[in-house]
Amino acid sequence: MKTQSFISGGLKPVMLLAIITSILITNACNRVEVGIGAKAPAGAEMLFDGSREMLDDIWTYWEGPRFLSELPIKWEVVDDPVDQGTVMNSNDPSATGGLYGTADIVTKKAYRDFRLHVEFLIESEGGNSGVYLQNRYEIQVLDGDSSMHGMGAVINEIESPYYAYRGVGKWNSYDIQFRAARFKNGKRSEKALVTLYFNGVKAYSNIGINQVWGGPNSSIDGGNDDGKGITDTPEGLKLQAEGHPVLYRNIWIKEVNLVEATTDF
Repeated sequence: MKTQSFISGGLKPVMLLAIITSILITNACNRVEVGIGAKAPAGAEMLFDGSREMLDDIWTYWEGPRFLSELPIKWEVVDDPVDQGTVMNSNDPSATGGLYGTADIVTKKAYRDFRLHVEFLIESEGGNSGVYLQNRYEIQVLDGDSSMHGMGAVINEIESPYYAYRGVGKWNSYDIQFRAARFKNGKRSEKALVTLYFNGVKAYSNIGINQVWGGPNSSIDGGNDDGKGITDTPEGLKLQAEGHPVLYRNIWIKEVNLVEATTDF
């Protein structure tokens, strides 16, 4: 009998090995890195690397209706309480007592669709801040709250994925893909969409955001038709000061063009 080829029809073993290797390499290259310590991929912009220089160059205050501070930004760059390096502290003195909107910081650059990574640490119980996509839609940062206004929720749009929170004094991460609302003839035709990985765990996918919450002191469009008057403008990434020691580090963003109505990744 003649010896049969490795695969009938017949791929040689060396050819099969090359194909398998190519598939594995492709999958590794396409794999999305999420979780604490995730590195910025090619084409991403670093928004905060721990330096005072980057804080002042990339960010400014959002001068909303309750704005009370003044430049330079009063958020301090402090030593990381857990790891090496430095981080920024959102405890701006102007926001003492929970006066959000008095000293929130926003990127000078505006964004439409994007992939975002943010790491935060809440130093004390009840610590409160927030990550605002397009300075409109808040992904909550709030210790002790697992409601629809709580940790990791698109506030008032979905229940908090509190189960993924690591707790006070520990670093946490949000990995977000966001697609801005779409408009036709000046009217919103598609809601903004968001997918979130919380500490590397997929918390929710393709959540449609109905409106802006929190009123005019909270963010852009908050005062337009009680938050329902979304406008067709890209805006910056905003971090909220609420008078609490909430720390941030390793923030990066990559602009994408999500033609299809999905943010799954």
